[in-house]
Amino acid sequence: MAGHSAWKNIKHRKAAVDSKRGKIWSKASRAIIVAARTGGADVRFNSSLRLAIDDAKSVNMPRDTIEKAVKKGAGAIDGDDFQAIRYEGYANGGVAIIVECLTSNLNRTAGDIRVIFDKNGGNLGVPGSVLYNLVHAGVLLIGRGNIGEEQLMDIVLPAGADDVSSDDEVWQVTCPPSALASVRDALEAAGTPATEAQIMWIPSTTVEVEGERAMQVNRLIDALEEHDDVQKVFSNANIVE
Repeated sequence: MAGHSAWKNIKHRKAAVDSKRGKIWSKASRAIIVAARTGGADVRFNSSLRLAIDDAKSVNMPRDTIEKAVKKGAGAIDGDDFQAIRYEGYANGGVAIIVECLTSNLNRTAGDIRVIFDKNGGNLGVPGSVLYNLVHAGVLLIGRGNIGEEQLMDIVLPAGADDVSSDDEVWQVTCPPSALASVRDALEAAGTPATEAQIMWIPSTTVEVEGERAMQVNRLIDALEEHDDVQKVFSNANIVE
């Protein structure tokens, strides 16, 4: 048992209101297109596509919209050519920020992200300026009432997991990104599926922020998440309520 809860310290939100549903579906569709284009349209052999489809289903994207995105990625239907790009920077107070994007126009997106950082008290950094503060990992959540610690470890460790930690409500399993699919499959085969499974950037150390500084950090993250090309935003902020 080790580590803090990635899900408490990393800002991770899904669809909450109908007014944002179209934008969230658009982002989910892009992720499916890129995954299918990179690894093929068969989820049995493309774990990235399976994860992207699972994310789309979690925000209630219609099946026909998912299938259309897969076909676009596989080349069966014409569509935009999206590229993955990651930006790194700092929010007020030295909070590290990682922004993952999928874009059809790298120059436009780079300019937009820089402006968002500048307008919200942050600074866009160079590649590698932030990554040392966070670790790329797969993270899965399982309800604590569904399984005991020893049984859980017997399932996930042989499947490639690195660690099991917990809080009052859930077990948190961490693993290398490449092992996320195998750990998730092992949990499903054991009859204890994960309630959440994501590839995330987990902070090795956190920066505590409160008051006006915390509000400014949240405004920056909110503004980044609102951008159409931004898929996910991660930080090492520990927001004090």
